[in-house]
Amino acid sequence: MINFMNMLLAQQQGGGGSSGGDKGGMGNLFSLILPFVILIAVFYFFIILPQSREKKKRQKMLEAMKKGDTVTTSGGVIGVIQRIDDDVVTLKVSEGMNIRVEKWAVSKVHGGQ
Repeated sequence: MINFMNMLLAQQQGGGGSSGGDKGGMGNLFSLILPFVILIAVFYFFIILPQSREKKKRQKMLEAMKKGDTVTTSGGVIGVIQRIDDDVVTLKVSEGMNIRVEKWAVSKVHGGQ
């Protein structure tokens, strides 16, 4: 890291080993920064953007849940929504058996019965 900083400092002072004065220094600086810019763009388009889209899609699914929808939890329990409180969903899993799960635990909404 120190060598990189020394090299940048030498480039700015004009003694970076290039015979073209400032024009060569800027070209070298640009060629050093370009791979980092490309790497950041790749991370954004292949990691950050898809995660952001998936998060928005999941949030939309959780907001659209309503009483009577059949859902699957992250634990694999399938039930019908009986009641939705703020962050808690009450599911009917069989006759006479209701369970309460956190809203984030719902992994899939299958729709109404």
